[in-house]
Amino acid sequence: MNKITAAITAVGAYVPDYVLSNKILETMVDTNDEWITTRTGIKERRILKGEKLGTSYLCIKAAEDLIKKSGVNPAEIDVVLVATTTPDMPVAATSVFVATQIGAVNAFAFDIQAACSGFLYGMSCASAYIESGRYKKVLLIGADKMSSIIDYTDRATCIIFGDGGGAVLFEPNHDGLGVQDEILQSDGIGREYLKIDAGGSILPASRETVENRQHFVFQDGKTVFKYAVTGMADVSEKIMRRNNLTKDTVDWLVAHQANRRIIDATSGRMELDESKVLVNIQKYGNTTSATLPLLLNDFEDKFKKGDNIIFAAFGGGFTWGSIYLKWAYNKQ
Repeated sequence: MNKITAAITAVGAYVPDYVLSNKILETMVDTNDEWITTRTGIKERRILKGEKLGTSYLCIKAAEDLIKKSGVNPAEIDVVLVATTTPDMPVAATSVFVATQIGAVNAFAFDIQAACSGFLYGMSCASAYIESGRYKKVLLIGADKMSSIIDYTDRATCIIFGDGGGAVLFEPNHDGLGVQDEILQSDGIGREYLKIDAGGSILPASRETVENRQHFVFQDGKTVFKYAVTGMADVSEKIMRRNNLTKDTVDWLVAHQANRRIIDATSGRMELDESKVLVNIQKYGNTTSATLPLLLNDFEDKFKKGDNIIFAAFGGGFTWGSIYLKWAYNKQ
């Protein structure tokens, strides 16, 4: 019997209707369209509006899109993983609620928090579950409502992030398709450069933390940029070398959409032609855990069975990594 590999067999996505453009941001903070576009590649981002709508809403919509397109029976799903930095609430896992709401009544569920690398780490978990032979269908969702933790008076962060969700289904494959290799890394040095100070066990919420705006994202942009460029490029180049891949045999780069310059630096180290580098940051900004599945959904038509895809991501913590996957299907 051939080795079991974990293949992506379906994708789905959801982004909110409201578009926060650079032009609108110009009326909110001291910035302008040219400055944002030149430094990040972002033109607009989506924002989830409405009372009591959190990350679970994005997850459910993305999962429902996948279920509708693939025809999978939710009751047959064994595991639901949700990669997110913005869970609905502390303690009660967002994934558990999502599983119940989509009808995955026989699944167990848990959340994964690895900042912008969350979906990549989730791919590793899903792959391990499938390869074990114990589970047949693992639903992995990456979603974040970043607007809930962004200070819209801080021009360093409010121009970057948006809301969105994406989902993929992993199933066993016996033809050598699916996840081939992974390199995942982390370094606690990043703890101080991209964070939210308050709301955790070190600094619980108080009137003072709210007044000091310590529940919003803080980012030392220059430092994070430096580490992200090096980290993503290093692991992407290494995974190519380890698997005897070249610029000609890699079909697609699916890179975390944090900054166009980081994406370009990574693809440059890989010596990839620009046509192989998938980019949608201009439409959505950085949706954190959702960037990779949103790319898969947006460009699903381009993928062909057997395509060699390199995933790469970098996130707060620091966390980063790269995964090599062979695409398993042609879209009908």
